Amino acid sequence: MKKLMLISILVLFSGSAFAGSCPMMSKNIDSKIEEAQKLRDAGVKAHEAGDHAASEELLNKALELFKS
Repeated sequence: MKKLMLISILVLFSGSAFAGSCPMMSKNIDSKIEEAQKLRDAGVKAHEAGDHAASEELLNKALELFKS
């Protein structure tokens, strides 16, 4: 019975400990989106300028941000 009570308490209170990480996760996502947008814009400009190798490199870097 003590084990069941202890497990119940741990389960109930461990969820609230992880709730504080939401703002940090949100900021991490926002920073990745901002960096990916900059790389995307630079990639599009390189494409329009005719530098397709640089364009592909920049756009692949933007995609890699979301794989990590």
